[in-house]
Amino acid sequence: MGFVAESNQGAIGNGGKSGLRSLVRRKRVDSVHSKSLETGHHQLAKELSIAHLIAIGVGSTIGAGVYILVGTVAREHSGPALAFSFLIAGIAAALSAFCYAELASRCPSAGSAYHYSYICVGEGLAWIIGWALILEYTIGGSAVARGISPNLALLFGGPDSLPFFLARYSIPSLGIVVDPCAAFLVFIVTGLLCVGIKESTFVQSVVTTANICAMIFIILAGGYLGFKSGWIGYRLPVGYFPFGVDGMLAGASTVFFSYIGFDSVASTAEEVKNPQRDLPLGIGAALSICCMLYMLVSAVIVGLVPYYAMDPDTPISSAFASHGVQWAVYIITIGAVTALCSTLMGSLLPQPRILMAMSRDGLLPSFFSEVNKRTQVPVKSTILTGVIAAALAFAMDVEQLAGMVSVGTLLAFTMVAVSVLILRYVPPDEVPLPSSLQAAIDLVSLRYSNNVRTEEIDVEISKSQTGEKNISKKGEASAEYPLIAKISAQAKCKESKRRNIAGWAIILTCIGALILTYSASNLGIPRSFRLTLCGVGGLLLLLGLGVLSCIDQDDARHNFGHSGGFICPFVPLLPILSILINVYLLLNLGADTWMRVSVWLVIGVFVYVIYGRSHSSLQHAVYVPAAHVDEIYKSSAESLNS
Repeated sequence: MGFVAESNQGAIGNGGKSGLRSLVRRKRVDSVHSKSLETGHHQLAKELSIAHLIAIGVGSTIGAGVYILVGTVAREHSGPALAFSFLIAGIAAALSAFCYAELASRCPSAGSAYHYSYICVGEGLAWIIGWALILEYTIGGSAVARGISPNLALLFGGPDSLPFFLARYSIPSLGIVVDPCAAFLVFIVTGLLCVGIKESTFVQSVVTTANICAMIFIILAGGYLGFKSGWIGYRLPVGYFPFGVDGMLAGASTVFFSYIGFDSVASTAEEVKNPQRDLPLGIGAALSICCMLYMLVSAVIVGLVPYYAMDPDTPISSAFASHGVQWAVYIITIGAVTALCSTLMGSLLPQPRILMAMSRDGLLPSFFSEVNKRTQVPVKSTILTGVIAAALAFAMDVEQLAGMVSVGTLLAFTMVAVSVLILRYVPPDEVPLPSSLQAAIDLVSLRYSNNVRTEEIDVEISKSQTGEKNISKKGEASAEYPLIAKISAQAKCKESKRRNIAGWAIILTCIGALILTYSASNLGIPRSFRLTLCGVGGLLLLLGLGVLSCIDQDDARHNFGHSGGFICPFVPLLPILSILINVYLLLNLGADTWMRVSVWLVIGVFVYVIYGRSHSSLQHAVYVPAAHVDEIYKSSAESLNS
């Protein structure tokens, strides 16, 4: 029957003895059965609707960067074609959003990319993704918090206008500039998140609405000024593409990071009322709204002022000021402050859920998985996240560490795209069950063994009655049912070959994407060697794409996880394009960023080796064929009732 009992000295289950094999053990999608085994205080409140998800997605995505980014990118890369750069970046982000939408609706549990990687790829890479996301959200929240106080001070009249207990001040003996306002705001957001998911999301909706209203003001008022002045920014002799198409694409790479944030929607999957319907709609609507607002704002601003004359620090305010609208700076500043506050909430919301998911799986102490019975949120994890983020925001200038935020996001985007390929072509055919179900597993296994033995006896009796000589061997078709047995054996062999081919094709695709993007972005390599690497990488990528396009997808994909949700289109092309784009951006983040991230990841490896691997909930799991899971649970329930 193919049952693999890891608790019975199986290769994967004994993580401490199996070495590297523990890295590839995979967990199953949370179901009604698995959730029924958990205690009630581990369950999150299902309170979120589509409107809440859109508020989380838009609020987490649209930060104050757009109020600054348009000036820098227009001056250095895109020129008047800035709106096209935002469009291309939005399409690239949509590739990852499609992958997230399918996995979020099929596997609607807390943990986001960590959860999907654990189900589709394995424990080792899932741990790396989860550990990188912890870094992303911590530093991201701290960096956002430190950016609020300077903008908030402008509303009080100037850079040094905040009350003394909130104003920044330096400590020369330590060589640091502390920011009490940033820490105070982090504590406020942490308190809101502890009250409840519905309440905190309502506050985020209000703040996000204020930000959107400020952007709509920029679009409408800027559009009026543009029509009044004749759109002087577009009437230039250099044309619409002063830096060429390459400049527009370089601008798209830069503004791509302004779309990071929609993955926060996926982290709340367990708290959504109707995840199969609402999660894909929430992710898609949030990304569409952000892309539309980005494009309209950028199209208006580059039309008000020639791109080479834009202020790189305050492009929108200076553009309005050049047309005599000085008072608009207050509305724009309010928009920037509300955008940062909303992004701060979006940064601190996912991390406690990532920690909770990792703790549920045994990779972190149970402290992180405790859910408050009254508020139904992981209060302890939220408070710990807030304290660490507040400490960093108070005492550390984290701007130079901001690049580390992008590493966690891009790693997650890449792994989600790979997970979609695995789900479609080689979904797990064996899933782990708790060792407490060993009796039911043995009963079902014995039942199938008896059925097979009975069939063999019936065949032997019929052969002896007809006087036939017993010549059948293991793996051969029986004389009684030759066609059925032969077709069954051929089908199993064909399916095994298809899965092997698909698995190797996915591996070759990932290797090809890595080689191609590395050689294309590393200009320090000799030209001939660089072209050779590009050719090899491109060939592997096209080979993998061609093979996956020609072979059939696995029929088991229809039964994987929760059915009835969103289906990612254009597989395998769309996930492979997503992998290619994300790997390219990862390799272009800079050596300093990767050195800092590597230190964090090395620490994570030690934590996993010392604690996570030996405490994993899969340590004593029993792996069974996915097709027989429901039967095992039914048998277990019958034995308990009898």
